[in-house]
Amino acid sequence: MSSVGLIISLFIIGAGLLWLLILSLTGREVERRIVFLFIGLAVSVPLLFNITFSERATPIVLDVFDKLEDLPPGSKVLLSYDYGPSMAPEVEPMSNAFLRHSLAKGHKLYLMALWATGQSLVATAVDSIIKREFPDKVYGEDYVNIGFKAGGTGVLNVIITDFRKMYLTDVDGLDLDSLFIFDGVKSLRDMDVLISIGGGFPGVKEWVLFAGAPGNIPTAGGCAAVSAPLLYPYYPRQLLGLLGGIKGAAEYESELKKRYPRFETMPTPGIKMMGPQTLAHLVVMAFIVIGNISYFISRRKRS
Repeated sequence: MSSVGLIISLFIIGAGLLWLLILSLTGREVERRIVFLFIGLAVSVPLLFNITFSERATPIVLDVFDKLEDLPPGSKVLLSYDYGPSMAPEVEPMSNAFLRHSLAKGHKLYLMALWATGQSLVATAVDSIIKREFPDKVYGEDYVNIGFKAGGTGVLNVIITDFRKMYLTDVDGLDLDSLFIFDGVKSLRDMDVLISIGGGFPGVKEWVLFAGAPGNIPTAGGCAAVSAPLLYPYYPRQLLGLLGGIKGAAEYESELKKRYPRFETMPTPGIKMMGPQTLAHLVVMAFIVIGNISYFISRRKRS
């Protein structure tokens, strides 16, 4: 279905762009509504026909995957949901992929949030992924949700020394000392990997500056595409890897499906969204070419 849809969409969009090119060559102006129409087609057709493209993980994504993959079962992975619902369509595929990968490897998961909106997103992930796909995992032994605490970077400054100075209980009010998963865990320095998903403040950068670097703790992240360029300078010394935008999420999902047959039928929103994004970018590039051709033709006529 996707191959047929791809052929149909490329034919429709290609024919339309050829028509626009002919109009440009004759010196006729193309209305902006036509541009909007083609962008709409480039986005909607791949969704309607389920057009997807194969993804290959780049080194900056593969480094995160390999870190979780190489850790022995039972390692401690902290996952912080530092985003809100408005950012969820772009970064939630990353947090879901990290969640599935960690649980499939048998790691112990410590879930938290530096954003107030992140606490409800953690609860949703627990209900929709952990309880459904990993019913054998026991709360308090294999994973825990310690929720949100106000304070931003102040929270990191405290828990890098002692969790219990900031968190006395989990999100449901259970004493941390009563949970098996916190046996022998005093601070962030007892974690094997720190992962922050977000893009705003506080986010990946703050985890690097206030936790990962001073505590010498391996730190990775996932963020919106617009935030990724600001984080690339920290890779690979202070940041072991980064998933930037939906492209990073799609690469991680692809690697997860390749390595784990059990995830062959899992939802892959990252990969699914790459179809519309790829075709939309091709259309934008085509319009840039057509616009330049039209400009040089009109300038030549005026001269």
